[in-house]
Amino acid sequence: MSIKTPIQDFLISHAKLNPISFHMPGHKGSAIYKRFGCNEFLENYMDCDITEIIGADNLFQAEGILQEAQDAYAELYDSKKSYLLVNGTSGGIIAAILASVPKGKKLIMARNCHKSVFNALTLADIQPIYAYPELNQEYGISGAIPPEEIEALLKNNPEAEAVILPSPNYYGICSDIETIAEIVHKYNKILIVDQAHGAHLKMFSKFGVQGLPKSAEESGADIVINSTHKTLASYTQSAILNLNSDRISPYVIEDKLQCIESTSPSYILMASLDINAGILKNHGHLLMKEWVDHLNYFYEEAKKIEGLEFIGKVPGIDWTKINFSFGRIGITGDELENMLLEYNIFIELYTGDLVMCMTGIGNTKADLERLVKALKEISESRHKNSANEKDLCKKEDANKHLAFRRSTLYEIPKDKIRVPLLDAAGLICASSVIPYPPGIPLVCPGEKFDKETLLYIKTLRENKEKVIGVNALEEVIVGAE
Repeated sequence: MSIKTPIQDFLISHAKLNPISFHMPGHKGSAIYKRFGCNEFLENYMDCDITEIIGADNLFQAEGILQEAQDAYAELYDSKKSYLLVNGTSGGIIAAILASVPKGKKLIMARNCHKSVFNALTLADIQPIYAYPELNQEYGISGAIPPEEIEALLKNNPEAEAVILPSPNYYGICSDIETIAEIVHKYNKILIVDQAHGAHLKMFSKFGVQGLPKSAEESGADIVINSTHKTLASYTQSAILNLNSDRISPYVIEDKLQCIESTSPSYILMASLDINAGILKNHGHLLMKEWVDHLNYFYEEAKKIEGLEFIGKVPGIDWTKINFSFGRIGITGDELENMLLEYNIFIELYTGDLVMCMTGIGNTKADLERLVKALKEISESRHKNSANEKDLCKKEDANKHLAFRRSTLYEIPKDKIRVPLLDAAGLICASSVIPYPPGIPLVCPGEKFDKETLLYIKTLRENKEKVIGVNALEEVIVGAE
C-alpha cells in the first residue's frame, strides 16, 4: 500500500527534470560532491543521520570532530573562531545581536536588514535606530548603506551598543564595510555584518582570484555570519559564524548560540559543512577560477543580446548574482521567469522587471551557456513578433517609486486585529509585512501603514509575488484602537 508523500513526490519530480539551477543552494545538486569523491556520503545519507553518540562530539561543547570542522573554517576565513550553524544565518544573526546588545538597549541597523534581525529585536526588547540604504533608481532596488549615515547615527545615539547591516544585499550590492568598520570602532561599538549572500567573497581573495568586492572578514567587521549554503557547497540551513575580534567574548557568543540553536543539530547538515570546507581547502583555487571564467563568458555574451539590460561587473557589486531585465522591450519579471521555465531554467527571484539569477560554486559553463541561449531566443522572439519596437513601452515597475521610508516608530501594539489591506492606512502595524524573497520587512511593527505603501503591497500580490503578513483574504494585522 503506497503512502501519501507530497513533499517527497514534488522533490523527486523536480529532480527528474534535471533543472538548471540559478537559485540557492550553491551546490546545485550532487555533481560537485561526486566530482570530489564524496559519493560514499551521498550513498549512505540515511545511515549518517545520527545523534551525539560516542565519538560524534557535541556542537555546544565541541572538542573533537566538530571542533576540527570549526577550526577548518577559522583557517579558511582567517577568523579568531568559527562556529557551525544549523539554524541558518538567521540563528547566527539572532545570537550575535543578543550577545552584543543588552536587553532593552539600542541597535543601529540597516532598514533593509533580514527579518531575523527584527526577530532579535522582539526577543530582547531592543530599540532599533534605522540607517537607510541608498536606492538604485534604475532598477528600483535597495543599494549600499552610506558610511556617513552610520557616523551621524553614532554621534546622535552614543548609547547604541552595536551596528548591523547586510553586505552584500540580496542583489549583490556591497556597502563600504572597511570605512564603516573604522567609524564603528572609533566609537567603540561592535560591527555585525550579515554576509548571508557573500560567503564566497573571502574564498575568491583567499585563493588569489581577483575582481570581487572584499569580504567583511577582510574589512574589519567584528562578527560575520555567512550562509555557506547559498553560494558554496553545504546543505540548505547550514551556515558559519566568524568571530574576528576581541571586542566580544567567544563565551558570550557560545552561550547565545546554545540558546538559539536546536538541541538536536543535524549531523547531515554539519557533515555538509565539513565537506564544503574540505572541497574549498583542496580545490578552492580551481573552483573560484572556473566560477569567474564562467561568469566572464556570460557577461561578454550578454552584451550582444538586443534589449537586455543588466547590472554588470562594476565596483561594489558582487557580480556572481546576475541581475538582468528585458523591461525595455516590455517583458515583466513574472513573464520572463515563466519564459525561462520553458528552457528548464529556475531563477532565484524577480522584482518588477528585474530578474536575479544566483550563481553558485556548483554551476557549470553549460548552465551559463543554456542561460545565454535562452535569453538570445527570448530577445529574438520578442523582436520578431513585435511590428514596431518603438511602440513597446517598459511596463510600470512600482518598485522604482518606493524606497524605504524614514518612518516614526510607535509603541508596538499589544492588542491586535486583522483589517482589509486598503483599510489599514494610518494604522500601526502589529506584524511585519515581508515580500519573500528577499525577506526584508517592508513595514515593521510600530510603523504606520500609509496609502502608497498599501497600494504597492497590493501591486506585489497582483504580480504574484509572495508577501508574508498578508493573508488570503487580503488582510494585515494592526493595533486594535
